[in-house]
Amino acid sequence: MRKFLKKKNRKAKKFITCLILAIFLGFVGTAGAVTIDFEGLVDSTPVTNQYLASYLSFSNATVLTAGISLNEWEFPPHSGTNVIFDDGGPMTIDFTIAYLDFEAYFTYLTPLTLSFYDTSNNLIGTVSSAFFSNTALTGDPGSTPNELLSFAYAGGIGSVTITGDLSGSSFTMDDFSGTPVPEPCTLLLLGGSLAGLVGFSYRKHTKLKNVMT
Repeated sequence: MRKFLKKKNRKAKKFITCLILAIFLGFVGTAGAVTIDFEGLVDSTPVTNQYLASYLSFSNATVLTAGISLNEWEFPPHSGTNVIFDDGGPMTIDFTIAYLDFEAYFTYLTPLTLSFYDTSNNLIGTVSSAFFSNTALTGDPGSTPNELLSFAYAGGIGSVTITGDLSGSSFTMDDFSGTPVPEPCTLLLLGGSLAGLVGFSYRKHTKLKNVMT
């Protein structure tokens, strides 16, 4: 009988280990990807706090739609029909929760500089466009529209400022994606749930052992 219980306990421990791993990997996977294509917004809409659910706040950003306000012959969208542009000056994206990485597609009339800051507003890196201009019809030789620009920082990105012409109206951006850092309270809740699961299983098997011996 004791051999049976030991064997059963080993199987239970293996099951719990696999379950914990599956839950953790599932949590990490679902916490990861945020992608925004701006397709749900109407032409000429200022973009501000529409994406707060994804921990994003925009400044100096407005929607342009192909066939309406957007000159899609020079600034084709990377996907769909909507893009955003730098309306009135450099565009800023603030991350209300730090992001681990950033990438988006840009078509521009002047060279771009992306300046990344941490959550304390310290400059942590810059990224520059590959060309002076990459518009579809009049861009630099060898360039193509929708250049992918990206940046990653393990310490967490707090904001990014995208600068073309200082007066604005110099680039379009489409298909943003990034990975928000999981909130500490979420990780604590996950850890507490897993600890409770292990404790419950241990008590259950201890009780069974006491009954059988």
